[in-house]
Amino acid sequence: MSSAVLSQLPIARTHKLGILFLISGLWTLSLLDTAGKLLALAGYHVVMIAWMRYTINLFFMAATLAPLYRRRHGRSILQSNRLGLQLGRGALLLGSTLIFFSVLKIVPLAEGTAMNFCAPLIVLAISPWLLGERSYLSRWIAVLVGFTGMLIVIRPSGDIPPYGVALGLISALTQALLSILNRKASQADNPMVTLFYGALVGSVVSTLLVPFFWTSHTPTMVELAILVSTGITSTIGHFLQNSAYRHAEASVLTPFFYAQIISACGMGWLVFGQFPDRITVLGIAIICASGIGIAYIEHKRAHPLPPADPMESV
Repeated sequence: MSSAVLSQLPIARTHKLGILFLISGLWTLSLLDTAGKLLALAGYHVVMIAWMRYTINLFFMAATLAPLYRRRHGRSILQSNRLGLQLGRGALLLGSTLIFFSVLKIVPLAEGTAMNFCAPLIVLAISPWLLGERSYLSRWIAVLVGFTGMLIVIRPSGDIPPYGVALGLISALTQALLSILNRKASQADNPMVTLFYGALVGSVVSTLLVPFFWTSHTPTMVELAILVSTGITSTIGHFLQNSAYRHAEASVLTPFFYAQIISACGMGWLVFGQFPDRITVLGIAIICASGIGIAYIEHKRAHPLPPADPMESV
């Protein structure tokens, strides 16, 4: 075996660990989505759900992440090189949460998750203008294929009502804009800072909003447990996602984001008795295929194979 191949083995093992962290994180976030849908169907306003999710998330991070960051970097986690960007990103993150929970109230879990996965395709479409990135024919083909899949999912004869389709499209667009802000934030600050500000802004803003949307319904013990779980699953899920990027590159991890479709379908079937029909499954498969395909092409473009060395032994 060549020395070049041997040198790749430790990296491959590290990538596997990163992929494991990512899939675990995504499936944990599917529990968050399931809890949000359950609470919304039980009559809780999405603002109440978001308030509980972000407040518990903030307290957990303040107790664990903030002291860890100070020990590692010798400064407060609140010190940001681009405070305005972090505040704007946090507000958009809260808006994205509110919109997506509203989508899940009226749209099956699998279909709602699939529509949100059009966000990376939207980023590909608008990146030449907003990010100054070069446009490639392969990207436009992926966008067209992905949106074809989305049209199949939201087809007029399907089970998704028109206002659910509209909310789903808004959710995907919001996710796309959030993805762009995530890129800019990652260039300005440590990921721990970005993670903390997302929880801080979400908690503060939702605390200001929640009195206007509070319901008089007294939660049962089961509902209270589900409310508390939103903060726990969001914290664990995002922690696992961040850990994944410490072990593998984004181009390696991107195709595995679509594994969340599996958990969404499973939770939708187990908890709500909802499973996509064959045509919807086809549309979801097309969306996933376009995303995975362009991720593979982008990875190859960013990491071209070196020219073969005729003197290298096999």
